[in-house]
Amino acid sequence: MATSNRKTSTPTPLASKRAHPRDPSAEVPSKSSKSSAPPLPLPSSGPFVEGSIVRIAMENFLTYDICEVCPGPHLNMIIGANGTGKSSIVCAICLGLAGKPAFMGRADKVGFFVKRGCSKGMVEIELFRTSGNLIITREIDVAKNQSFWYINKKSTTQKTVEEKVAALNIQVGNLCQFLPQDKVGEFAKLSKIELLEATEKSIGPPEMHRYHCELKNFREKEKQLETSCKEKTEYLEKMIQRNERYKQDVERFYERKRHLDLIEMLEAKRPWVEYENVRQEYEEVKLARDRVKDEVRRLKDGQIPMTSRIQEIENQRHTLEARIKAKATDIKETSQKCKQKQDVIEKKDKHIEELQQALTVKQNEEHDRQRRISNTRKMIEDLQNELRTTENCVNLQPQIDAITNDLRRIQDEKALCESEIIDKHKERETLEKEKKSVNDQITQFDNLMNQKEDKLRQRYRDTYDAVLWLRNNRDRFKQRVYEPIMLMINMKDHKNAKYIENHIPPNDLRAFVFESQEDMEVFLKEVRDNKKLRVNAVIAPRSSYADRAPSRPLSELKQYGFFSYLRELFDAPAPVMSYLCSQYHIHEVPVGTERTRERIERVIQETRLRQMYTAEEKYVVKTSFYSNKVISSNTSLKGAQFLTVTVDLEQRRLLEEHLKEIHRKLQAVESALIALRETNKHLEHRDNELRQKKKELLERKTKKRQLEQKISSKLGSLKLMEQDTCNLEEEERKASTKIKEINIQKAKLVTELTNLIKICTSLHIQKVDLILQNTTVISEKNKLESDYMAASSQLRLKEQHFIELDENRQRLLQKCKELMRRARQVCNLGAEQTIPQEYQTQVPTIPNGHNSSPPMAFQDLPNTLDEIDALLTEERSRASCFTGLNPTVVAEYTKREEEIEQLTEELKIKKVELDKYRESISQVKERWLNPLKELVEKINEKFSNFFSSMQCAGEVDLHTENEEDYDKYGIRIRVKFRSSTQLHELTPHHQSGGERSVSTMLYLMALQELNRCPFRVVDEINQGMDPINERRVFEMVVNTACKENTSQYFFITPKLLQNLPYSEKMTVLFVYNGPHMLEPNRWNLKAFQRRRRRITFTQPSQ
Repeated sequence: MATSNRKTSTPTPLASKRAHPRDPSAEVPSKSSKSSAPPLPLPSSGPFVEGSIVRIAMENFLTYDICEVCPGPHLNMIIGANGTGKSSIVCAICLGLAGKPAFMGRADKVGFFVKRGCSKGMVEIELFRTSGNLIITREIDVAKNQSFWYINKKSTTQKTVEEKVAALNIQVGNLCQFLPQDKVGEFAKLSKIELLEATEKSIGPPEMHRYHCELKNFREKEKQLETSCKEKTEYLEKMIQRNERYKQDVERFYERKRHLDLIEMLEAKRPWVEYENVRQEYEEVKLARDRVKDEVRRLKDGQIPMTSRIQEIENQRHTLEARIKAKATDIKETSQKCKQKQDVIEKKDKHIEELQQALTVKQNEEHDRQRRISNTRKMIEDLQNELRTTENCVNLQPQIDAITNDLRRIQDEKALCESEIIDKHKERETLEKEKKSVNDQITQFDNLMNQKEDKLRQRYRDTYDAVLWLRNNRDRFKQRVYEPIMLMINMKDHKNAKYIENHIPPNDLRAFVFESQEDMEVFLKEVRDNKKLRVNAVIAPRSSYADRAPSRPLSELKQYGFFSYLRELFDAPAPVMSYLCSQYHIHEVPVGTERTRERIERVIQETRLRQMYTAEEKYVVKTSFYSNKVISSNTSLKGAQFLTVTVDLEQRRLLEEHLKEIHRKLQAVESALIALRETNKHLEHRDNELRQKKKELLERKTKKRQLEQKISSKLGSLKLMEQDTCNLEEEERKASTKIKEINIQKAKLVTELTNLIKICTSLHIQKVDLILQNTTVISEKNKLESDYMAASSQLRLKEQHFIELDENRQRLLQKCKELMRRARQVCNLGAEQTIPQEYQTQVPTIPNGHNSSPPMAFQDLPNTLDEIDALLTEERSRASCFTGLNPTVVAEYTKREEEIEQLTEELKIKKVELDKYRESISQVKERWLNPLKELVEKINEKFSNFFSSMQCAGEVDLHTENEEDYDKYGIRIRVKFRSSTQLHELTPHHQSGGERSVSTMLYLMALQELNRCPFRVVDEINQGMDPINERRVFEMVVNTACKENTSQYFFITPKLLQNLPYSEKMTVLFVYNGPHMLEPNRWNLKAFQRRRRRITFTQPSQ
């Protein structure tokens, strides 16, 4: 904004096409000059609406020193060049009506709006009120960045000013009412929600925005309550579920308590039952003792007669036993004699049996001798017959000697054959060892090749896969295909591998070499196209380069330290070598040593070599095409990676040939072994045949002599058997005589034995009679003794029983006393007290409504120990089943029940509150939404009409995604400036700047007739519009803002089109600024008009 150093540079342009309110006689635009002294409030004026701006005064504010502006009641058009101070008037309106500095978009501190170089500034706004105009003054202190407020010249606070301004429905922060220059672009950036809020505040009834805020607050409260109810409901359900989970534990706890209480009651009653049982037992024992005492006395009296009778029978028994003993002695002596007679008789019988057995033996021996004699005679006869049939064996010896000679010859041949077999086995073992050694060496070579293949697989997997495919499909190619060059190359010394790898690029090192173009195409089609492998392939030259001699012999280069050409450093198949020679000239590239590097300049100048290698560097020499100068470059050699593994292929080939020779020799040895085994087998068979034949001849030769010896031996045996004769009749007669004599002696002994047996039998009869008598006596005695013993035993038992009963009585008496004492102790009873009342009442019920099984009174408990013990055992078992119960669980359960009850009550209250909020929302929504829809419909009608008049289309509607989200309600503006397009929402990005300005201006105009705000400010809204739209918009602004009963309108613009329509109700304010401006107090509008008329009248004469 251009300003001058002089105070007069600040203009006070006040030209008006209306009469000043305080100058009713003015009919043409007149000059108005105001001093810095603030005037008194203006009186009411008919065209002004409540809250319209009547006067704006500024002092030391932005570009102005002193300035006063008196706007009209309708459209006020403020025109001036850029930088003259148009927007300063807008800033004055905003700050003077308690607006925030940041809203202007220029500065965030109010002190920045004071003119530079001044310490204070002032803005004064006079607002129209029917009850008397309102003058608001704001003094700004730059040093403190502070404002001082006055209303009608009286000091006040900013809050009071804001209340007064709000009461007049002035909203300088609302873009629908107050649109400064720096905020024009932000109007299109307003969200639908912000636009609705600004529209409500601007043209809606005072309560509309309040209702909207209430709805949003109610909805927020409703959401909070819904969330709270949901959370409380979920929490309540969780609490209930948790209590349901623990309910069983609580019931088990109270069930256990019931069992424990019953156990306590049973344990309290048990001593009394024990006492009563023992007391009854004591009485029974006492009665039983008295009965037993009487029985003991009776038994003692009954034993006296039995004792006398037993003594008499005992004496009688002793007499009978003495007689029985004497008879037993006689029987024993007689029995001894009988036994002796029986032994003699048995000896006689045994003697007779021995005689008979001896005779039988002699008879058997004689029969056997006769049988053997007969057999021997028959054998002699058979041998004599065989001897007669045996031929003469004198002529067998020559045959035996001939066979023996043949056997000796066969043995020699067999030994020779076996020796040859052993030699062949040794030769085979030697060949096997040699074969294993050669195989090991070949395996070592293969391992070296595998190392090269592993390196290829790790670095170039596709190439490795292609190698595997090639090995399995070689039959598909017409000529030989060579694997990648790096596998075909075999370094003679691995130290030189770095030269080859630095000279041949990696792409060619991994390339397959073909001798036929057709083979290469087949390979690439299969590998590249079908298998999608990235491989390289080359074709070897048709004419071989492998054996071409270098252009210069190596002997000429040795003086420079060169020791070889690259070609001589390795071996490779001829096509591979030919390709490398033709492509990389390896037969022309020498390799030198460190000595070569030391004299490299001389080497380059004298040899004219294009490429060469030193120990660690590669040199490339070129000749400039233009200057013919020699240019050399050197690079350090990279270490070898692939060719460090050296395989001597010639050695491997020799080993393979040697291996084939070994296989051939092994086959020959194996064939010789088979032939020797067959020969040895034949000799073995012939040897066995000759031996069998010799054996048969020897057997025939010795058979006659053997037969003669057998016949002689058998005749001797026969003679001995015939001499050994026996007289059986004599032997039988002697044996019969002896047996008769023994039988006579035996008969005499039998008679004597019979007499002794009769005597012994008589004695036995007498003894038995005595024994029977004694048995009768003993039986009687035993009966008496048994009766006596039974009576004595019964007496002893009774006496023992008596003693036991008496002891038991004493024990029971003591036990009764002890049980009585313990029972009273258990029940806490004194000596004279009875069972307490608490043991006669019911067992306590479980709290919280969880009753146990039916209560049991003390007197209703079992009255026997067995029943009590059984019930105790049962109850203890049941109580022991309730393991893992924690008393805190019951406390928590009870506490949680209380919380559930409390939470249920809170949830009920919350739901009632939620219902109230929903009812309030329904009521407020009806009061807010229906008027809002009508208001938006009116805006849409005017907005659409404005766009239709411009041959465009536009509409305004109330937009929301969810009818219940009141904070998401918004006004959506959709426009269409071309007939070929659809309606699009007004956004900062979709429409052009001019289209946004037109849309903004037309929306503000649509609000104009509906507006209840006292004035509207729009700063430079027409910037960016095309002339056609600007003219249309201007016409609409004039027609809309100059209607009756419309609010005041400020339209700020730096320029206007020509031939625009104007209205008599418009007020045009021109803003000038420059170094030659008059002081405000020297400005005279009437004098200016008079001079203007004179100039107009004098122009035609000139």
